Amino acid sequence: MSVAATDPRIPVTVLTGYLGAGKTTLLNRILREEHGRRYAVVVNEFGETGIDAGLVVGADEELFEMNNGCVCCTVRGDLIRTLHQLLGRDSARFDAIIVETTGLADPGPVAQTFMVDPLLRARTVLDSVTTLVDARHIALRLADSAEAAAQIAFADQIVLNKVDLVQPQELLWTEALLRRLNPMAPVHRAERAEVALERIIGVGGFDLARMEAMLAPHDGPAHDGPAHGEPGHVHGPHCAQSHDGDAPPGGHLERSGISSLSLHAHAPLD
Repeated sequence: MSVAATDPRIPVTVLTGYLGAGKTTLLNRILREEHGRRYAVVVNEFGETGIDAGLVVGADEELFEMNNGCVCCTVRGDLIRTLHQLLGRDSARFDAIIVETTGLADPGPVAQTFMVDPLLRARTVLDSVTTLVDARHIALRLADSAEAAAQIAFADQIVLNKVDLVQPQELLWTEALLRRLNPMAPVHRAERAEVALERIIGVGGFDLARMEAMLAPHDGPAHDGPAHGEPGHVHGPHCAQSHDGDAPPGGHLERSGISSLSLHAHAPLD
């Protein structure tokens, strides 16, 4: 039985996945379809997500009301502050809240947010961590990104997207790879992020004990299989952040060598 059926709090789905996995496509579908549900969608400014302007019927600062009754708001700073503002409106009208993380994020700290903040703990319940995976490029992502591995390992639902772009044998190999990283989460195959929403929202899939185990320090070997630098090595969620000595200081974006740059121009750029 789903969390929504047994708990009066608002269920929260954390939607994660590496850049290009299909989060934008899925979110725009949620905000477009006449599914009869009122979802609040929280999107992250760092990510790729762009909400279609034609879907917006009203705006209030960082919050947008969509033409199917859903609400979309943008995180420009503190996620907790944004969620407090969202709950300060008319939260009773929300059937669920969907929080999209940046494609470069480890979902663990986002999930922890709903455990440590008193208001969020009282008014919401973490229902699911859903990870979108690009079937065509996931092997390359895992080869150079610990975040991609963490997103898969932390999930309780996995949407294997873009399955139409790979050969059947490659698809089976990819599913086996996902099972190595996360043997527990159901894997839903999808094309163009077409997955039944009831499979990822209101499923009651989140396991607090599993999250605590994932976030706990690991003293032993991070994984079985080839070591760093050996052929066939895949970054696990507990791999060292650097292969050239000690991990550099700073957050996970700094360690990945990724930054964001915005340009404003009053004339076309050649």
